[in-house]
Amino acid sequence: MKVKLAQYGISHDHATGKARVMQESDQVDFCGVFEPSTEVREALGANPAYEGVHWFSKEDGILDDETIVGIAAQGRVSENLAIARRALEHGKHVWLDKPAGDDLDEFRGVLDIAREKSLLVQLGYMFRYNAGFQFVFDWAESGKLGDIFSVRARISTRPSDEATWQRWDSHGEREGGIMFLLACHLTDAVVTLLGRPDRVTSFSRNEDDEFPWYRDNTAAILEYGGAMATIESTSLEVSAGASRRLEVYGTRGTAILEPLEPPALRLCLDEDRDGYAEGWQTVPVESRPRYVESLRAFVADIRGEKTPDRSLDHEFTVQETVLRAAGLHEA
Repeated sequence: MKVKLAQYGISHDHATGKARVMQESDQVDFCGVFEPSTEVREALGANPAYEGVHWFSKEDGILDDETIVGIAAQGRVSENLAIARRALEHGKHVWLDKPAGDDLDEFRGVLDIAREKSLLVQLGYMFRYNAGFQFVFDWAESGKLGDIFSVRARISTRPSDEATWQRWDSHGEREGGIMFLLACHLTDAVVTLLGRPDRVTSFSRNEDDEFPWYRDNTAAILEYGGAMATIESTSLEVSAGASRRLEVYGTRGTAILEPLEPPALRLCLDEDRDGYAEGWQTVPVESRPRYVESLRAFVADIRGEKTPDRSLDHEFTVQETVLRAAGLHEA
């Protein structure tokens, strides 16, 4: 039987993609969308992703319907924790888009409700289900790369138009800048590889005089007992997709993913291992559409067919590290 899901909000950059994959999934009965702002619905609701969907007139239509078991929280970053809290309080699992707000205590409270009610909260970090990332994670966790001592990651984007800037209205979006909004994807990857960092040093600059309040040229160094990770992100880069990368260096080998989409993976080993040769080589990896695998995982978790791929404790550690890397939290 299909799992009934609905979407709350359409302001997030991932909102149309999430709506599309829920509509197309043969495992999901996509019940519709609620957008509390008439202005936002008029501005963004005409996207083809919402063609033919049911629009709820009130949030009660989603929250009070006991047959709807999960909610995709797709409002603004500043709105999504409140959406998640209301959904959990009504007994619904939450597919929560990233990053998880800028108030760590509020996010902790959301996770506490999920634990109390035995509900799911899955963050919308799409690269978790990218085949290239999964190869790197597996080789690092299994020890095939040896002891990981260095990770380098970069994810940037092009300059944004004024309409996009105006949508970013929270403290985190304005003060955390591109490290908070975009590099959170790679912060999640670093935490998956190395865990909670002992120390985080954030570097945050503005280079575009037109928007002097926005941190558009950023970096963070994450320090561990036996390793160091560097994350870079800017919103000023030309053709940024081609240079997005994840580099993982271990004592027995190196894995470099560049670009991230479609994934292109190079592997270097100290000796022949698991069907791969000593030295450098290209590893073919599948190119998957965004969000599809994460939705499948969410549905399987709701059905109890598997345990979640990331624990609630992991989600909290990622969010804490995101805020530390963006200079929004000290710990």
